[in-house]
Amino acid sequence: MVINNCPGLLRKGFFGYSPLFLRRMFNGRKVSHILPYNAPETDEEDQIKFMQNRKRISISGVQEKYSLILEKNNLRLTEEKEQGTFILKPKPHGLRKTAMVPANEHVTMQIANQVYKINTAENGLVYFRNEEPAYLTRRFDVGYKGMKLAKEDFASLAGKTEENAGKNFKYDYSYEGIAKLIRKYVGAWKIEFEKFYNLIVFNFLFSNSDAHLKNFSLLETPNGDFVLSPAYDLLDTRIHVEGDGFFALDDELFDEWHLSDYRINNEQHHPCKDDFIDFGKKIGINENRISILLEPFLVKQTNVEDLVKKSFLDDDTRSEYLDHYNERLSMLNRSIYG
Repeated sequence: MVINNCPGLLRKGFFGYSPLFLRRMFNGRKVSHILPYNAPETDEEDQIKFMQNRKRISISGVQEKYSLILEKNNLRLTEEKEQGTFILKPKPHGLRKTAMVPANEHVTMQIANQVYKINTAENGLVYFRNEEPAYLTRRFDVGYKGMKLAKEDFASLAGKTEENAGKNFKYDYSYEGIAKLIRKYVGAWKIEFEKFYNLIVFNFLFSNSDAHLKNFSLLETPNGDFVLSPAYDLLDTRIHVEGDGFFALDDELFDEWHLSDYRINNEQHHPCKDDFIDFGKKIGINENRISILLEPFLVKQTNVEDLVKKSFLDDDTRSEYLDHYNERLSMLNRSIYG
């Protein structure tokens, strides 16, 4: 295993975590980027430990997740009645290029934060003893000394469960509908609308077609009010799922089915700049602010290519990732007004 870039912030010249990443992720503790375990499916003894740990973790989702805690300078699996502060996500199963999923999520989260200044959960890559990578993220709903912070995802806020809305409950909604829930539950909703808008545009630009109701949350602040949580679960899903669509939610951007003139006249019916302008107006963002918010997403950001080149994706996947970015950038710049 050769590491020349920080597996956290992707900075050159580091053979492990950089000091800045250690401060952000581990409060400055000198934590190794190698876990004291083999990947679950490669070691019978370690697999039992992971299976026991998974029974205790409270985070839902299809992908296997495990709870870790920092003990002195070492990451380890939590034991019974311990509150984990980190989530470990090994490569999933049954997807195209499954080995690239951790690096895909890592670089996408870093691009969101470093290039587009989106508030994201602290994250990095970590390695099992057998050199297999996994995605590691710090829980934003657990404060110092293990204190849990109130967090509600938008499936809960929308009152949707598998029992009352079927297996598709996470996807049976629109992003306009999420905006209405933000207005309902967030006092400073105008500020949070802009953060939400940036995230919707980012997800389109970077082909994240799994931004469903459970991948957006509200988080309680120390003052007792609620704001959008840091972004999480961002990745280019097209790399791993054939025929992935433009949006995760069935109703896409709007409560009522809407196609811009451009989409109507375009054979592929793909979204364009007008759709996102209309979406911003629809949820109540001032038109001048929409232009300002959209601007960084409409220009080719050289730092995107730089971070992808420094990422832990293999060469073929780096190329595919950048092809997807450039394709969506072209779509986002198209308009019926030229």
